[in-house]
Amino acid sequence: MSGHSKWHNIQAKKSKVDAKKGKIFTKIGKELAIAAKTGGSNPDSNSKLRDVMAKAKANNMPQDTVNRAIKKGAGEMEGVNYEEISYEGYGPGGVAIIVKALTDNKNRTASSVRSAFSRHGGNLGANGCVSWMFQTKGQIIVEKKEGIDEDDIMMKALDAGAEDFDSQDEVFEIITSVEDFGTVREKLEKDGFDFLSAEITMIPDNTTAVDMETAEKVQKLIDVLEEDDDVQNVYHNADFPEDFEG
Repeated sequence: MSGHSKWHNIQAKKSKVDAKKGKIFTKIGKELAIAAKTGGSNPDSNSKLRDVMAKAKANNMPQDTVNRAIKKGAGEMEGVNYEEISYEGYGPGGVAIIVKALTDNKNRTASSVRSAFSRHGGNLGANGCVSWMFQTKGQIIVEKKEGIDEDDIMMKALDAGAEDFDSQDEVFEIITSVEDFGTVREKLEKDGFDFLSAEITMIPDNTTAVDMETAEKVQKLIDVLEEDDDVQNVYHNADFPEDFEG
């Protein structure tokens, strides 16, 4: 994926996070509950929970909100049972899109996602129709600021087990395998680095370039999907024009 495209995606994600803290906290709360339900409420023995807690920290989620979500997932407080489900399809311009949801009503979620695709120039497909174009990776984003030396953070990340390091406009992007994500994240955290984001994500092997008009249509579909309370993440392989605002 080209540098400007990646930076646009990261920048757009950050601005949305800043604008919609409440919705983001709700989505992360579901992830915390699922992680605690499947692996227990002790982060020392539950690496998935540790990773989601790091994501919560990167998004400045209040600790009492984190603790409450974990207790609900572990059955220590009354909560809702969520199921993980994925949808795949194509957006405008042939852009590949993957939607990850956590829901307590699969029929409601499926209907909502299908409607979003059909109303915004996309086509929902069968599972597997686009996921082969993506790799599941750990992604850590560190903002460039005074006091952070590029060579220093690159060497520390690679020594900790990172697969790739990329210096972009305003951030450093560190890519890891899923297995090494927690180790790399914890090592950088101990070294004093703060993260704009730290999460398991899906990175496309190749991108689909879109013109400005198509970019706006793709972004509209992504926005509608992300507004859905059941949708946790939307991944895509669009390569937006450099001057696209999003």
